[in-house]
Amino acid sequence: MKADPTAQAALLDLQAQDAILAQLQHRKNSLPEITRIVELQARHKELDGQRIEHETAVTDLTRDQKKADAEVELVKTRRTRDEERLNSGAVSNPKDLASLQHELVALERRISTLEDDELEIMEKLEEAQARLTNVQGDLDEVRIQLDQQIAARDAAIAQIDEQAAAAQAERESTATIVPDDLIALYDKVRGQYGIGAAALRARRCEGCRLEINGADLRELKAAPEDEVLRCPECSRILVRTAESGL
Repeated sequence: MKADPTAQAALLDLQAQDAILAQLQHRKNSLPEITRIVELQARHKELDGQRIEHETAVTDLTRDQKKADAEVELVKTRRTRDEERLNSGAVSNPKDLASLQHELVALERRISTLEDDELEIMEKLEEAQARLTNVQGDLDEVRIQLDQQIAARDAAIAQIDEQAAAAQAERESTATIVPDDLIALYDKVRGQYGIGAAALRARRCEGCRLEINGADLRELKAAPEDEVLRCPECSRILVRTAESGL
């Protein structure tokens, strides 16, 4: 392949700009905020699961408390009714009177048992509500941190994108002086080796960092200036410079 030496030299600028773009993309993909966001999202999911669990417990215990309240009131209403019957003197039969008094004793025991159960439920409900309040507080804190990290990530990405846009514009400007076939070769080699073009300096390819042997150097020296050279060691496009040592 033939190409003007100026176009070949421009490949070094193109390679430098591509290196900058690659570095910027790596920075963009490896921002510490991204790792922190993933961690916070996992923590948020965990806490939200706990929130649902505690909310369910609070709902169930609230229902149980209402049921216990209703049972206590029901038994108390029955006790009041029996007390009124007893105090009214409407029951005169000794057997019925004894039965009523026995029922009142049983109702008192039942009320005591139900109130104990109700108190236990209330204590459990208070504990469940405390756990729910705590996990909601943790969730709020995680959301604040998550919003902060997302904002920091977006700001960092915006800055990197701005730098990348400038580098891309410079690359496009450089590419205008390079023939299409040479660009295609450069892109192909860069796709294979990461570096498409490297300078030849002091008899050394700056792509593979290997010194080129005498026979290969003589062959490179004999090549016309417009011939596109390839490194005999790494096959990258080799760009001659004033310090090539040829």
